[in-house]
Amino acid sequence: MITGIVVCLLNLRSIYRVLVVSNEKNLPESWRRAIAKVTHQDLEPKVVFKPEQTIQVLEGWNEREISQYFEGQGLWQSEELLELVGFPKYDYRQEKASNWPTDFSGQYDFLKDKPKYYSLEGYLFPDTYRIHASSTVKDAVFKMLDNFDAKLTPKMRQDIKAQGHTIYQTVIMASILEKEAPFNPSDKDNRDARLIAGIFWNRLKIGQALQSDATLSYWFGDKNARHSGAQLETDTLFNTYKYPGLPPTPICNPGLLALQAAIYPLDSDYNYFLTPTGGRQVVFAKTYEEHLANKAKYLK
Repeated sequence: MITGIVVCLLNLRSIYRVLVVSNEKNLPESWRRAIAKVTHQDLEPKVVFKPEQTIQVLEGWNEREISQYFEGQGLWQSEELLELVGFPKYDYRQEKASNWPTDFSGQYDFLKDKPKYYSLEGYLFPDTYRIHASSTVKDAVFKMLDNFDAKLTPKMRQDIKAQGHTIYQTVIMASILEKEAPFNPSDKDNRDARLIAGIFWNRLKIGQALQSDATLSYWFGDKNARHSGAQLETDTLFNTYKYPGLPPTPICNPGLLALQAAIYPLDSDYNYFLTPTGGRQVVFAKTYEEHLANKAKYLK
């Protein structure tokens, strides 16, 4: 008797699966709700609200500063970001390819001319972001790269190519400008930064050293506006007093104004500039003698 009941129930279950479950989407709404009530199903999709957090990556921060900020916000350990995108200043050609930074160039065309053996310095676009509590550090990197991809418009990319530059060279220049030039959002022409860009691009053209203290600050990890005579003799490609040309990598992650200045420099007769101590007004000079006079006058 009991065996017969069990067999009957099993048969009914099989019939239910065949006739009802497999055709549930085709049943009238009233039937579906009745079935759901009996079987304790919840037809309404569950909405899972994930808490979000706002993060703000500032213009001019380098990778290490960003990683320390993430750790300070209680998001990820500092090393997690650096192990993913690469450690700043480090040439991974000294390592096996399996130890190189994650290569994102398959997802982003603007990374195709970046040497894969250097980190993502320069491309972690500064901005305000919203992230989920469950987000990984890789999710945050994707957000910053997506933003870079959106900000570097097709027109800007065409203009970079027309000038005979690569995107990587332009990002390096923009990173130097981010540190060397004052940026005033109310100045729509971005004049001072574009004049400085013109000076730097022209120095590269004629083979003159950039002589940027910002590149040395990146190497030494300081924020000094000027460096000692001994530091100026440091043997590193980031010493743009000693070695002509661009440094091997960007020195920070530049914002949009710096990128625009690097792409759209202003030509002038100037070859030197300085920013007075404690000021933001740039003083330009055409000759080295004028520049020395400005240094004596303004850098007291």
